[in-house]
Amino acid sequence: MASLKIKKGDTVKVIAGKDKDKEGKVIAVNKKDGTLLVEGINMVTKHAKPSMTNQQGGIIHQEGPIDASNVMYLHKGQATRVGFKMDGDKKVRFAKSTGDVID
Repeated sequence: MASLKIKKGDTVKVIAGKDKDKEGKVIAVNKKDGTLLVEGINMVTKHAKPSMTNQQGGIIHQEGPIDASNVMYLHKGQATRVGFKMDGDKKVRFAKSTGDVID
């Protein structure tokens, strides 16, 4: 599988699905499945039994995984594609819309 162009901490915009046009910060990346956890996106309800860590139990709302193909990187408030290029002897990500280096 090709390397993911989105990393933990990036701000992304959802381009497909029930949360289309919402924006959020990437919490976690699963390279094996090609999925992401994004803050406030794809919220699911989970029923938890009372335990030592969660004394009350009940219904918990948490983020569910979303496919990486359904999000785009946000650069200066604009959704853009991401590419890789060599900066000297270092491989860096860049925004294809502006050509600016991301990291």
